Amino acid sequence: MTNPFSLAGKIALVTGGGSGIGYEITRCLRDAGAKVVITGRRENMLQEAVKAFGEDVFYEVNDVADLSQTTQLVDAITSKYGEIDILVNNAGINMKKPAIEVTDIEFNNIIQTNLNAAFALSREVAKKMIPRKTGSIIMISSMAGYYGIDRVPAYTASKSGIEGLTKALASDWSKHNVRVNAIAPGFIETPMMQTAMNSDPDRMDKALNRTPMGKFGKPEDIGLAAVFLASEAASYITGVSLRVDGGNAIGF
Repeated sequence: MTNPFSLAGKIALVTGGGSGIGYEITRCLRDAGAKVVITGRRENMLQEAVKAFGEDVFYEVNDVADLSQTTQLVDAITSKYGEIDILVNNAGINMKKPAIEVTDIEFNNIIQTNLNAAFALSREVAKKMIPRKTGSIIMISSMAGYYGIDRVPAYTASKSGIEGLTKALASDWSKHNVRVNAIAPGFIETPMMQTAMNSDPDRMDKALNRTPMGKFGKPEDIGLAAVFLASEAASYITGVSLRVDGGNAIGF
């Protein structure tokens, strides 16, 4: 019996794959056998990541928020590396600020990167997946899509949108065997989270105290979840939001 978790022969695209959670998603997909193309705005970071991985990881410089580049990006990856089998919409930005102080421009910038860009890239990739009758698209959601978190109104709105978009696209495309799912990370130990939590110890205590497993997650936890959802082991799973949160969403 072949390994249902193997991604051998697959081409994956991971936005924001050069750092943080995206880096571990890339590593886990690569370790499962996929060739992975990572994107981001900073070429030096992408180059360092590709060098560290050593093989089967490539990069394309791209700002997902610039939707005029989306079709060009998909075409470039397809021509250089082959048809995209797996898309992970990981790139995202956040801003912690009292809602009353958030400007329209700040709000729209986060919606553009976190939600609009995820839809545009998914649409362009799906245009090539649907005729082939195969593909897995993975959104990265958040606990902010499950309950209210103060001082992140735009981020919360964007991730709530991702939750709805996942269901809508799965309803639209699953008949073509293009599965669409989301991963909702809990509080994961990345440099960005640690910086935010260290400056707000009350928030850190609150997050940890409502997590039944009593610890924060590791980026690898998200990477391994992505491998599962991308693989044949999840061939009858679509439209779900998989919480990888140590029980945070159901904690008291």
